[in-house]
This record gives sequence, C-alpha cells and structure tokens, in this order.
Amino acid sequence: MRVAVCADVGSTFTKAAVVDLDDGRLVAAASAPTTVGTDVLHGLAAAVAAAAAGLGVGDAPWYVCSSAGGGLRLAVVGYEPLVTAQAGRRVGLSAGANVVHVAAGRLGGADVAALRAARPDVVLLVGGTDGGDADTLTHNATRLARARWRVPVVLAGNVDVRDELRGLLAGAGVPVTAADNVLPRIGVLAPASARAAIREVFLRHVIGGKRLSRGSRFARLVRAATPDAVLTGVEVLADAAGGDLVVVDVGGATTDVYSVLTPDERDSGPGRQVTGSLWRARTVEGDLGMRWSAPGVVRAAAEERLLAVGEQDVLVGEAAARAAEPGFVPVDAAGRAVDGRIAALAATVAVRRHARGGATGERDGRDLRDVRLLVGSGGVLRHAPSGDAAVVLGAVLTDHAGGWPVPRDARAVVDVDYVLAAGGLLAAEHPRAAGLLLRRHLLAG
Repeated sequence: MRVAVCADVGSTFTKAAVVDLDDGRLVAAASAPTTVGTDVLHGLAAAVAAAAAGLGVGDAPWYVCSSAGGGLRLAVVGYEPLVTAQAGRRVGLSAGANVVHVAAGRLGGADVAALRAARPDVVLLVGGTDGGDADTLTHNATRLARARWRVPVVLAGNVDVRDELRGLLAGAGVPVTAADNVLPRIGVLAPASARAAIREVFLRHVIGGKRLSRGSRFARLVRAATPDAVLTGVEVLADAAGGDLVVVDVGGATTDVYSVLTPDERDSGPGRQVTGSLWRARTVEGDLGMRWSAPGVVRAAAEERLLAVGEQDVLVGEAAARAAEPGFVPVDAAGRAVDGRIAALAATVAVRRHARGGATGERDGRDLRDVRLLVGSGGVLRHAPSGDAAVVLGAVLTDHAGGWPVPRDARAVVDVDYVLAAGGLLAAEHPRAAGLLLRRHLLAG
C-alpha cells in the first residue's frame, strides 16, 4: 500500500490524515493541539503519530499546509480602487491570503506608513492593463524602493514595465517576484500566475519568518497556506462533480466561502464587469466566527434582520463568553444549540455577502442558482450530529429573504473527515488519488 501523510497545521488544532495513493482511500485520521507556544512541529508530530499508529508509514511523503500564526497577510497596492486594486484583492483572496490592506493610486508618505502599519507578509503590486497606463505602477514601485521596503513584493501589473520595475526593486534590496498581469485587459481577470507567485513567496519567505518552529524543517514541509490548499481541493471536487458548488467553512475566527461556477459566455459581452469574473473564488469574513469573532456574528445577524424578537439579548452574552474563552466546548444540549445557532447565522451572513458580490468585488454579485452541491466545513459542523449540521446548511439554502438568488436544487453535505485540504495538497502530484478521495467522501450517495 502506497500512502501519503496530509496535515493541516491550524491556529488551534493540527489535523493529520493518511491517504492511500492507489485508491484515494482515507486510511486513518487524527488531530492534536497546535503547539504555537513552543514549536509547531511538536503538535504536527503528535497528530501524525496518532493517525499513523500501527500503519508503518515511516517513509511516506508528507504534504503539509498551515494557517498557524495568522496565515498569510497580504496588502494590495493598485492603480484605481474599482479596477486593478479590486482585481488584486480578489486574486489575493483566491491565493488563500487574508487581505489586510488595499491602497490605490500614487503612494505618498502617509500611504507607505499605513502600508507598514498593516504589517503585511506580502505586498501584491498591480496596476494598468498590458500596454496601458504604466505611470502609477512605476511611481509606486519607485516609492517602495526609496522607502527601503523589505517585505516581499509580488509584481503583477502592466507587463510592459515588469522587467524594468523588477530590476528597480531588486536593486534597492526589495525581495521581489514577478508574475503576469492580474488584469491584462479590461474585463479579463487572470489570477493563476499571481496566485502561484504568492504561494511561492509564502513558502520561501513567510513560513520561516513567523518563527513557528526553531529549525527549518517546518518551512520545508509546508506546501501551501491552508485556504489555498482548500481552494485547490474545492476545484478538484468541482471538476469531479461536473457542476457549480459552494463550500462554507465556519471557523473560530473567520467564516470562509468558496464557490466554483461554470463560465458564462454572456460575461464576454458589452455588459461584462470591468475587472472580469473570477469563476473560482474565495471570500473571508473576519468578523464571523464561532469563538473569537462570535460577537461579530450577532452584530451582523442583527444588521441583516436575521434574529427573532428577544434573541439578540441572549446571544450577545453567549457570544461574549465564547470570545473570552476560545477553547470553550459545550457540554449540554443548550450549549450545543447556541453553537448551532451561531454557526447558522455565520454561514448565512457569509454566503449572503459572497453572493451579493460586495465581498468578491463583483458588481452584479455571484449567481449561485445553478449550484448543485453545498459543502459545510469547520469543527462546529464536523463534530455536530448530522441533524444539527443539516439545520445550519439548510438555513443557507432557504435564505430567500437574503437578497441573493438561492440555489434551485442543491444537495448539502458536511466534510466530516476533513478531506478538502488533503485533496488540495495531493492534487499536483497525485491528481487521481485526490479526485478519488473527494469523490468517495463528498459525492458518494
């Protein structure tokens, strides 16, 4: 039996899985607390040892992703807020980044100071279509060079000046990686090259810089930021399913929504969006989560008029208690019911924002009517009784008052075995195993 070890080092828990590479079978899985306070390799080793106990997988390859230490913090600097800066933001989200700052136009001294204050791990520098305006991109690259900028930069703007500006930045000591333009022409969004460059920078510069481990082994093991691995898994699943799908991942601090839609030929017409359509997209709602961000869920739900009369008063206290004690685990039916309600509200608000287009930067929103599969992820859903998880996902599928067209005929499933990240990690080197793994656990039945 040929197997691989797949692991996700999260902020709280490290999940490990042993996958049969011949038939895509999940052989075993386990988790252990992430040991950020000492060395994350300790928690990783514990999770892998628990998953691989008695299997004799000593020489099996490891595929690891990580969101420990806050994941990948990305800042975007663009030419115009509604075009290239927005395009850059959407590409950053698709690369698994937490977009912490967006600047547009010519950078001044105060703008550079604000950029520093955002503490990004990577800056995505974009601007101009190919053959179009190059002045703003040139100005901003020059400004960063003169500011003695040392945070890695991914340069993904007008290709006419790419080589010149790469040389300028590198000559000033700025770590720079060049990529193709994210917006080569109006209405065409091209994320692949920049996404790959961001991934490369994350692995080469960011993982080691977060000091999550004393040595270099952890940095060598990590192949992707966790959201990037999950999005790849979602893409593999969509290809296997042969249709549109949505994944909503309700976490302790954020709720992430991924969607894969079938390209619509109508998008190429005169009414197309200036920044183009991103058919495979991800959004991150930093104010919606089960623990650290639970108070944000209640506030957002109240603003969206999702709460029953008197419910807000109860949930405010419950959410505050969960934010104060992120390790809280409900021990009775009442506590589990509150968790379920917070999860349903977080999922509903997150999908509303994703579908309406505000979170994705799409003027006309994302049309999810043809979605055939809704996948729920996150510990609150994986560990809940199937009926409780169905209620959470059912709230999304019946959100007819949410200002977005709900899926007409979608089936809901939960990623109980946490295979999306594993499938994404295996996709490049073992695509058949990745596809079989996701089919077996999320499409069967």
